[in-house]
Amino acid sequence: MKRIGRLCVITDTVIQNKYTHVDIAEMAVNGGAEIVQFRDKEMPAGEMINIAKFIAKICRRRNVTFIVNDRIDVAMSSDADGVHLGITDLPVSEARRLFGKEKIIGGTAHTLEEAKFAEDQGADYIGYGHIYPTYTKFKPEQPKGIDGLKIILESIKTPVIAIGGIDLDNSREIISAGCHGIAVIGSVVRADNPEKVVKQLRRVIYA
Repeated sequence: MKRIGRLCVITDTVIQNKYTHVDIAEMAVNGGAEIVQFRDKEMPAGEMINIAKFIAKICRRRNVTFIVNDRIDVAMSSDADGVHLGITDLPVSEARRLFGKEKIIGGTAHTLEEAKFAEDQGADYIGYGHIYPTYTKFKPEQPKGIDGLKIILESIKTPVIAIGGIDLDNSREIISAGCHGIAVIGSVVRADNPEKVVKQLRRVIYA
Protein backbone atom coordinates (compact mmCIF):
# COMPACT_ATOMS: atom_id res chain seq x y z
CA MET A 1 0.00 0.00 0.00
CA LYS A 2 1.36 3.42 -0.96
CA ARG A 3 2.07 5.72 1.95
CA ILE A 4 1.57 9.40 1.15
CA GLY A 5 3.04 11.20 4.14
CA ARG A 6 1.81 14.58 5.36
CA LEU A 7 5.12 16.35 6.00
CA CYS A 8 7.51 16.65 3.05
CA VAL A 9 10.92 18.30 3.32
CA ILE A 10 12.54 19.27 0.02
CA THR A 11 16.32 19.50 -0.11
CA ASP A 12 17.91 22.64 -1.54
CA THR A 13 21.49 23.90 -1.83
CA VAL A 14 20.74 27.05 -3.86
CA ILE A 15 19.05 29.25 -1.25
CA GLN A 16 21.61 28.14 1.36
CA ASN A 17 25.06 26.54 1.30
CA LYS A 18 25.48 25.57 4.94
CA TYR A 19 24.01 22.09 4.46
CA THR A 20 24.34 19.46 1.73
CA HIS A 21 21.38 17.51 0.33
CA VAL A 22 22.41 14.59 2.55
CA ASP A 23 22.65 16.83 5.63
CA ILE A 24 19.13 18.12 5.03
CA ALA A 25 17.78 14.62 4.47
CA GLU A 26 19.29 13.39 7.74
CA MET A 27 17.91 16.32 9.73
CA ALA A 28 14.50 15.96 8.09
CA VAL A 29 14.32 12.26 8.93
CA ASN A 30 15.50 12.86 12.51
CA GLY A 31 12.87 15.57 12.88
CA GLY A 32 10.04 13.31 11.82
CA ALA A 33 9.50 14.16 8.15
CA GLU A 34 7.48 11.50 6.35
CA ILE A 35 8.71 12.39 2.86
CA VAL A 36 12.13 13.61 1.75
CA GLN A 37 12.25 15.02 -1.76
CA PHE A 38 15.66 15.42 -3.38
CA ARG A 39 15.66 18.42 -5.70
CA ASP A 40 18.58 19.79 -7.69
CA LYS A 41 18.12 21.50 -11.05
CA GLU A 42 21.80 21.81 -12.00
CA MET A 43 23.63 18.69 -10.80
CA PRO A 44 24.90 16.15 -13.39
CA ALA A 45 22.95 12.89 -13.52
CA GLY A 46 25.79 10.71 -12.26
CA GLU A 47 26.35 12.83 -9.18
CA MET A 48 22.60 13.01 -8.55
CA ILE A 49 22.31 9.22 -8.67
CA ASN A 50 25.11 8.77 -6.12
CA ILE A 51 23.51 11.24 -3.72
CA ALA A 52 20.05 9.81 -4.31
CA LYS A 53 21.27 6.31 -3.41
CA PHE A 54 22.75 7.68 -0.19
CA ILE A 55 19.56 9.52 0.75
CA ALA A 56 17.49 6.46 -0.13
CA LYS A 57 19.42 4.44 2.48
CA ILE A 58 18.86 7.12 5.13
CA CYS A 59 15.13 7.16 4.42
CA ARG A 60 14.75 3.40 4.23
CA ARG A 61 16.26 2.92 7.68
CA ARG A 62 13.49 5.06 9.18
CA ASN A 63 10.63 4.04 6.87
CA VAL A 64 10.53 7.51 5.32
CA THR A 65 9.33 7.91 1.73
CA PHE A 66 12.05 9.08 -0.66
CA ILE A 67 11.02 11.08 -3.71
CA VAL A 68 13.20 12.49 -6.50
CA ASN A 69 12.11 15.76 -8.08
CA ASP A 70 11.73 15.87 -11.88
CA ARG A 71 14.29 13.20 -12.74
CA ILE A 72 12.69 9.82 -13.29
CA ASP A 73 16.05 8.47 -14.51
CA VAL A 74 17.61 9.30 -11.14
CA ALA A 75 14.57 7.96 -9.28
CA MET A 76 14.73 4.65 -11.14
CA SER A 77 18.52 4.31 -10.81
CA SER A 78 18.42 4.92 -7.05
CA ASP A 79 15.30 2.79 -6.49
CA ALA A 80 13.52 5.76 -4.95
CA ASP A 81 9.99 5.33 -3.65
CA GLY A 82 8.72 7.82 -6.17
CA VAL A 83 9.15 10.85 -8.39
CA HIS A 84 7.58 14.30 -8.38
CA LEU A 85 6.89 15.75 -11.83
CA GLY A 86 6.45 19.38 -12.83
CA ILE A 87 4.16 20.73 -15.50
CA THR A 88 6.85 20.54 -18.20
CA ASP A 89 8.29 17.19 -17.12
CA LEU A 90 7.42 13.70 -18.32
CA PRO A 91 3.61 13.18 -18.18
CA VAL A 92 2.37 11.30 -15.12
CA SER A 93 0.85 8.56 -17.28
CA GLU A 94 4.15 7.95 -19.07
CA ALA A 95 6.07 7.97 -15.80
CA ARG A 96 3.65 5.36 -14.49
CA ARG A 97 4.33 3.13 -17.49
CA LEU A 98 8.09 3.38 -16.91
CA PHE A 99 8.17 3.34 -13.13
CA GLY A 100 5.41 0.86 -12.32
CA LYS A 101 2.20 0.82 -10.29
CA GLU A 102 3.88 0.39 -6.93
CA LYS A 103 5.86 3.63 -7.08
CA ILE A 104 4.54 7.01 -5.93
CA ILE A 105 4.11 9.65 -8.61
CA GLY A 106 3.29 13.20 -7.65
CA GLY A 107 2.22 15.95 -10.01
CA THR A 108 2.54 19.71 -9.76
CA ALA A 109 -0.48 21.98 -10.21
CA HIS A 110 -0.84 25.76 -10.20
CA THR A 111 -4.46 25.82 -11.33
CA LEU A 112 -7.62 23.77 -10.88
CA GLU A 113 -7.35 22.57 -14.47
CA GLU A 114 -3.81 21.32 -13.88
CA ALA A 115 -4.87 19.60 -10.65
CA LYS A 116 -7.73 17.80 -12.41
CA PHE A 117 -5.43 16.81 -15.26
CA ALA A 118 -2.85 15.35 -12.85
CA GLU A 119 -5.63 13.47 -11.08
CA ASP A 120 -6.96 12.10 -14.37
CA GLN A 121 -3.43 11.01 -15.31
CA GLY A 122 -3.24 8.94 -12.13
CA ALA A 123 -1.05 11.04 -9.83
CA ASP A 124 -0.89 9.65 -6.28
CA TYR A 125 -0.76 13.14 -4.83
CA ILE A 126 -0.79 16.70 -6.14
CA GLY A 127 1.65 19.38 -5.07
CA TYR A 128 -0.33 22.62 -5.27
CA GLY A 129 0.98 26.13 -4.91
CA HIS A 130 2.48 28.42 -4.35
CA ILE A 131 0.22 29.24 -1.43
CA TYR A 132 2.16 32.17 0.03
CA PRO A 133 4.91 34.42 -1.36
CA THR A 134 8.10 32.40 -1.76
CA TYR A 135 11.68 33.26 -2.61
CA THR A 136 12.90 29.71 -3.22
CA LYS A 137 12.55 30.19 -6.97
CA PHE A 138 10.98 32.68 -9.36
CA LYS A 139 7.19 32.38 -9.61
CA PRO A 140 5.47 34.33 -12.41
CA GLU A 141 1.99 33.66 -11.01
CA GLN A 142 0.44 35.18 -7.88
CA PRO A 143 0.22 33.24 -4.59
CA LYS A 144 -2.95 31.14 -4.37
CA GLY A 145 -3.69 31.77 -0.71
CA ILE A 146 -6.00 29.70 1.46
CA ASP A 147 -9.05 30.52 -0.68
CA GLY A 148 -7.35 29.16 -3.80
CA LEU A 149 -6.28 26.05 -1.90
CA LYS A 150 -9.82 25.42 -0.66
CA ILE A 151 -11.15 25.43 -4.25
CA ILE A 152 -8.70 22.65 -5.12
CA LEU A 153 -9.55 20.64 -2.01
CA GLU A 154 -13.26 20.83 -2.81
CA SER A 155 -12.77 19.81 -6.44
CA ILE A 156 -10.49 16.77 -6.41
CA LYS A 157 -10.19 13.55 -4.42
CA THR A 158 -6.43 13.02 -4.77
CA PRO A 159 -4.39 13.98 -1.67
CA VAL A 160 -3.09 17.55 -1.93
CA ILE A 161 0.26 18.66 -0.52
CA ALA A 162 0.47 22.44 -0.32
CA ILE A 163 3.76 24.17 -1.14
CA GLY A 164 5.14 27.68 -1.28
CA GLY A 165 6.13 29.98 1.57
CA ILE A 166 4.90 27.59 4.26
CA ASP A 167 6.31 27.97 7.76
CA LEU A 168 5.39 27.54 11.42
CA ASP A 169 3.24 30.67 11.40
CA ASN A 170 0.94 29.70 8.53
CA SER A 171 1.03 25.90 8.41
CA ARG A 172 -1.82 25.54 10.89
CA GLU A 173 -4.34 27.29 8.62
CA ILE A 174 -3.39 25.01 5.73
CA ILE A 175 -4.01 21.88 7.76
CA SER A 176 -7.19 23.39 9.23
CA ALA A 177 -8.46 23.94 5.67
CA GLY A 178 -8.40 20.16 5.21
CA CYS A 179 -5.20 19.86 3.19
CA HIS A 180 -3.55 16.42 3.36
CA GLY A 181 -0.07 17.79 3.97
CA ILE A 182 2.60 20.42 3.44
CA ALA A 183 5.93 20.60 1.62
CA VAL A 184 8.58 22.93 3.03
CA ILE A 185 11.92 24.19 1.82
CA GLY A 186 13.16 27.57 3.01
CA SER A 187 11.56 27.47 6.46
CA VAL A 188 13.59 24.33 7.17
CA VAL A 189 16.84 24.53 5.19
CA ARG A 190 17.51 28.16 6.19
CA ALA A 191 16.67 27.63 9.85
CA ASP A 192 19.29 27.74 12.58
CA ASN A 193 18.07 24.33 13.70
CA PRO A 194 16.34 22.53 10.80
CA GLU A 195 15.63 19.37 12.79
CA LYS A 196 13.82 21.37 15.49
CA VAL A 197 11.67 23.16 12.90
CA VAL A 198 10.67 19.84 11.32
CA LYS A 199 9.61 18.55 14.75
CA GLN A 200 7.54 21.69 15.31
CA LEU A 201 5.87 21.42 11.90
CA ARG A 202 5.01 17.80 12.57
CA ARG A 203 3.33 18.79 15.86
CA VAL A 204 1.18 21.32 13.97
CA ILE A 205 0.07 18.70 11.44
CA TYR A 206 -0.87 16.13 14.07
CA ALA A 207 -2.18 18.50 16.74
